[in-house]
Amino acid sequence: MAMSQEVPPPEAYVVLGLAHCFVQVEGKLQPVEIIEPIPSAALEALLHGLPTSYSEAHALTYGTAQDPQQARQQFPPHAHLCDDYGDRLAAAARTYIARPQSTRHIPLGATYRNFNTSTERKRVLNSERIVTAADNVKQHAYTHQVL
Repeated sequence: MAMSQEVPPPEAYVVLGLAHCFVQVEGKLQPVEIIEPIPSAALEALLHGLPTSYSEAHALTYGTAQDPQQARQQFPPHAHLCDDYGDRLAAAARTYIARPQSTRHIPLGATYRNFNTSTERKRVLNSERIVTAADNVKQHAYTHQVL
């Protein structure tokens, strides 16, 4: 079943989470809190107790969440909206339309705070992966030979 790229209706259900992330500034990690939409499959996995950077989640209508001022009222004032917030919000809302049974976990207007929050594996938002020759897997000399 293909997901459409249509704009969800204003009354569509969506969940916004508060993620505890980090940004690298001059070689040091600085904590930052990010408000981001949580798709239905991710929410269901997190509710099974997987470690996560999320500390709380709020169930809102898509129409409410589209207004950054209204969306931010649910969260600490220093929290930032994620990159591509509008696109990710619409995509997350479509996942709840496709899986309406996921909307029963957090009632509309409610907050969930019982996540297994952990920053042991830090989510670094601006990290760059630099691949070097040392990252290559060493192979035996005869790997590509016919024996």
